[in-house]
Amino acid sequence: MKVSAKNTLLSCEHASHRIPAAHRYLFRNASDVLASHRGWDPGALECATRLSKKLNLPLLKGSCSRLLIDLNRSLHHRQVFSDYTRLLPKAVRQTIIEDIYLPYRDQLRQTIAANITKRGFVLHLSIHSFAPVLNGSLRDADIGLLYDPHRTHEKNIAARLQLHLITLDPTLKIRRNYPYRGVADGATTQCRREFSGRVYAGVEIEINQKYPLGGDHNRWRQLQDHIILAVNNIFQTT
Repeated sequence: MKVSAKNTLLSCEHASHRIPAAHRYLFRNASDVLASHRGWDPGALECATRLSKKLNLPLLKGSCSRLLIDLNRSLHHRQVFSDYTRLLPKAVRQTIIEDIYLPYRDQLRQTIAANITKRGFVLHLSIHSFAPVLNGSLRDADIGLLYDPHRTHEKNIAARLQLHLITLDPTLKIRRNYPYRGVADGATTQCRREFSGRVYAGVEIEINQKYPLGGDHNRWRQLQDHIILAVNNIFQTT
């Protein structure tokens, strides 16, 4: 299995905290919440965009806040709708699903399928970020790499990414399947149900938000550069 820029796809489900005009009435007093980690993944789109431009990788990105509907959740998941939208009439929720959720998920699935047909294999890197403290608990990692440990390609790719990142900066703490389990509900998990491990590998890159929100622009830029180099090194060594 050869991984290259030609068979790699980026996605960023929590790229935006935008709310479409038709639904803004639901969030009249929620601007602070929308701008927080509850409304999107700060830094994720910036990193995904730089990866896309530097390595010439296609990028699919969400266009609205996860508080309207979470593109990284299955429709049966209890958190696919937030406290702001969960109690909306069923018809309104269905409209949100049809207008926002399904077009994104269908595009992701169709892009993967088309690339498998053309290339025989797809590496899907889903770019996210996580809050450094959640419910009073410190998240002890700079970058998390999420994958299914039963899928050989995903396990090997995550291990190589970890090695390259630590080689670039030994002070970084890179943890696998942290701060979430790689098999927890998400876009990559859903894709695994449709595409076998022989033709599809989905790895989430989770970045600690202390970097994009910490005020040290140079350090944040450097971390992004390390991620770009690590992904590029994967292309050179697999």
